[in-house]
Amino acid sequence: MAEHTRSDSPDSGKIATSPDAAEIERDNGESIDESGDEKLSVYERKAMIVDKELNAMGMGKYQWRLFFLCGFGYMLDLLWAQAFGLITPRLQQELGFSDPEIGNIGSSFSAGLCAGAFVWGILVDIVGRRLAFNMTVLIASIFGLSLGGPSTYNGVIVLTAFVGIGVGGNIPIDTTITLEFLPTNRRFLLALLSIFQPLGVVLCCIIAYGLVPKHSCATNLKACNQVSPGTPCCTKSQNMGWRYLVFTMGGITLFVFFLRFFVFKFRESPKFLLSRGQDEKAVKVLHDIAKLNGHQCNVTLETFTSLNEENTSSAASTSNSGKPILGSNMQQTKAKLREKFLHEGGRYKYLFSSPTIARLTILVWIIYAFDYWGFTIAGFYLPTILARKNASIGVSLYSTYRSYILIYIFGIPGVVIGTLLWNGRRTAMLSSSLMMGVSLFIFSQVNSEASNIGINGMEYFFQSMFNAVLYGWTPEAFPASIRGTAAGVASFWGRLFSIVSPLIAGHLLSKSTNAVLYLAGSGVFVCTVAIVFLPQKYLKPQSH
Repeated sequence: MAEHTRSDSPDSGKIATSPDAAEIERDNGESIDESGDEKLSVYERKAMIVDKELNAMGMGKYQWRLFFLCGFGYMLDLLWAQAFGLITPRLQQELGFSDPEIGNIGSSFSAGLCAGAFVWGILVDIVGRRLAFNMTVLIASIFGLSLGGPSTYNGVIVLTAFVGIGVGGNIPIDTTITLEFLPTNRRFLLALLSIFQPLGVVLCCIIAYGLVPKHSCATNLKACNQVSPGTPCCTKSQNMGWRYLVFTMGGITLFVFFLRFFVFKFRESPKFLLSRGQDEKAVKVLHDIAKLNGHQCNVTLETFTSLNEENTSSAASTSNSGKPILGSNMQQTKAKLREKFLHEGGRYKYLFSSPTIARLTILVWIIYAFDYWGFTIAGFYLPTILARKNASIGVSLYSTYRSYILIYIFGIPGVVIGTLLWNGRRTAMLSSSLMMGVSLFIFSQVNSEASNIGINGMEYFFQSMFNAVLYGWTPEAFPASIRGTAAGVASFWGRLFSIVSPLIAGHLLSKSTNAVLYLAGSGVFVCTVAIVFLPQKYLKPQSH
C-alpha cells in the first residue's frame, strides 16, 4: 500500500512492515523503526504470518476453485445488468410505459445494488466472509426466478430491486475473499477476475438471441393498454421471450449457489478469524487448505499465542493513542457489546486517519461514483439506442441481438489487456477511462450496422479494461481488517450514482439519444481526472 512496504515474498528474508499502522504513525509525527516489527499490532503481525504461509503453499487446488467461484459472482453482476438492458424494449412494448419510465427499471436495479454493496460490504467484515459469500447468490436466485411472474410494471420494479440486493454484494465480497487467499505473487489474478463479467454479458446475449426474438411480439404491435378493445396488441402469451430469459438467468444464479454451498467447502478467511480473536480456528483453516493443496503447514496455535503474550501491553494493539483499532483480536473477545459497536465504527475512522489516506478514500469514491454513472447508462441504454438506430436503417431484431453478442465479446480481450498492465495501474486506468468516454461520444456521430458494432465494441473493450484494474486494485489499497468495508463503501457510492443516472438519461432519451451518450461519456471523463490525483504510492503492488 505505501512505498515503505517491504516485500514478504518467499525470496525475501524479512516479513513486510504493514504500511497501515506505519502510515498513521508517520502522519502523527512519530518515529518508525524500519528494521523491526515492534510498531505493528498483534493482528498485523499475525496477518503477515498468514501471508507468508499462503506464499509458501503457492496457488493450489483450494485457491483455483475459489478463484472460479468468485469469478462466477463477477459473472452474475453483469449477467443480470445486461439482462435488464436487453429485455427493457420488450417490456416496454408489452406493458406500455413511457421512455422516462424506462429509467425507473435501471434505477430500481441500481437501488438494490447500492443497498447490497453497502450492507454486504460491511457485513463481510462483521459476520464473516462465508455467510455473505453464499447468501448474496441465494437472494439473487430466489427473486430472479420470481421476476418472470408479474405482468405489471410495478411488480417488475419491486422484484428487480430485490435481485439487485443479492447481486450488489458480489464484487466487494468476491474481491476481498480472493485477495485474502491468493499468494502475493498471484495477486494480478484479481484483475483477471473481471474477465468473468464480459463472459457473463456474452452468455446473456447468446441466451437472449436464442429466446427473445423468437418469442416476442411483432415490432408493429403496441401494448394492450394503449389500444382500443379488439385491436391486435402485444399480449403476455405472445411476449414470453423476456420471461424465458430471466427464468434462465435465475436458474444460472441458483446453480452458482449450489456450487458454493453444496459442492465447495468454503473455509472462513484466516485474517477475519484472527481479527475476531479466533486464533485456533484460523490455524485449523490454514491446515485444512494446506492438506487440500498437498502442502505441510508450519503454523501452530503457539505461533499466535506467543505474539499475544509478547504484546498484551503494546500500544500498537490498544486505542490509548486515539488511533483506530483495525484488528485487536483477543481484546474483541473480552469486549462488551457497546465496545464492539464502537470498534466497528472505527473502520470508518481509519478511512480518514491521515490526510493522505483521506485523499485516497475520497478519490476512490469519486472514481467509483462516476465509473458506475457512465457504465450504468451505457449498459442499460446502449441496447435500446442500438435497437432504435438499427430499426431506423432496416436492421432486423434477430440481427440486432446478434450484434449484442459481437459487441460484448470485445470485453474479454479488454480484461486480458488490463491484467497484463496490472503493474502499471495508473497508466492503464487513465488510458482506458479516457478512451471509454471518447467511444461514447463517437457513437453519437455514426449510424451503420458495422460502425454501431465497432464503436460499441470499442467502448466495452475499454470499459472492461478499466474495471478489471480498478476492481483488482481497490481492496489491495486497504488493510485486511477493513478491506471489505472499504471496497463495499466505494461500491456503495458507485451504486448510489447508478440510481440517479438512469433517471436523468430516461428523460433525455425521449428528446435525444445523443444526449444520453454525452451524459455517460462526461461522467467517465470525471474518473480520468480523479485518477490523475491519486497518491502514487498506493498504486504500487502491495504486500499486506
